[in-house]
Amino acid sequence: MPDSPAADGQALARFIDRHPRLLVLTGAGVSTDSGIPDYRDRNGDWKRPQPVQHQAFMSQTPVRQRYWARSLVGWPVIRDAQPGPAHHSLAELERLQRVELLVTQNVDRLHQQAGSERVLDLHGRSDRVRCMDCDCCYPRDEIQQHASRLNPAFNGLKAAAAPDGDADLDGIDFSRFQIPVCSGCGGILKPDVVFFGDNVPRLRVEQALDALQRADGLLVVGSSLMVYSGFRFCRRAAEWNKPICALTLGRTRADPLLSLKLDAPVAGTLQQALQALDTR
Repeated sequence: MPDSPAADGQALARFIDRHPRLLVLTGAGVSTDSGIPDYRDRNGDWKRPQPVQHQAFMSQTPVRQRYWARSLVGWPVIRDAQPGPAHHSLAELERLQRVELLVTQNVDRLHQQAGSERVLDLHGRSDRVRCMDCDCCYPRDEIQQHASRLNPAFNGLKAAAAPDGDADLDGIDFSRFQIPVCSGCGGILKPDVVFFGDNVPRLRVEQALDALQRADGLLVVGSSLMVYSGFRFCRRAAEWNKPICALTLGRTRADPLLSLKLDAPVAGTLQQALQALDTR
């Protein structure tokens, strides 16, 4: 019989009490209450076709046309999203001086909007676009507006939102879509995020591992850890004999390494844990 939300919250509060300085690693399950879809089901399998691959985006014009066309529909979901209860609870945990560093696999910047300050955007940030040739950066809204002006026939299209600013816009001829390019050098523009098949910048990984060394334990929130870029921190924590708690719905890749597994709703359990901590 599954534990009650209060029992899960008490268990999480005990973990935090015993390990008061945590590296927190978050994933898509933290942002679903903000209306941003996640990638995987309870078993860790894809809910939809896999996202665009880095090499395909960089080497194939049709892939970039399809990406930016779908982005006209999908980006506003990310742009307009507001932090949810889980974001606010984790910001409160930081205010209680329980967070060494919050490492997020999300690219929506909602942790920062909720008030978290000790945040490392492991996979980058979707509100910024980078030229892959000259490294110039642009606000995402500026590039989206430019793409909209270039492609008036694509304005007003409707589709279901997909993760990370994508949309399920299919059955459309993308071959006439004009791709925005760098205004300085004409280079390829790409959201400043780590696409699937690309590598997380080494400095970010080192910053996160340094924080994990200083921490008393690792708390994973809302992630299946199926992607190695997040799973690596569980492997390293286990090597360093640091306890690991995962709060997420369903299976994780790190289940055999966990000290505590809470298969429970993220937002409610975090709120219950904060209430329990407040009464101690």
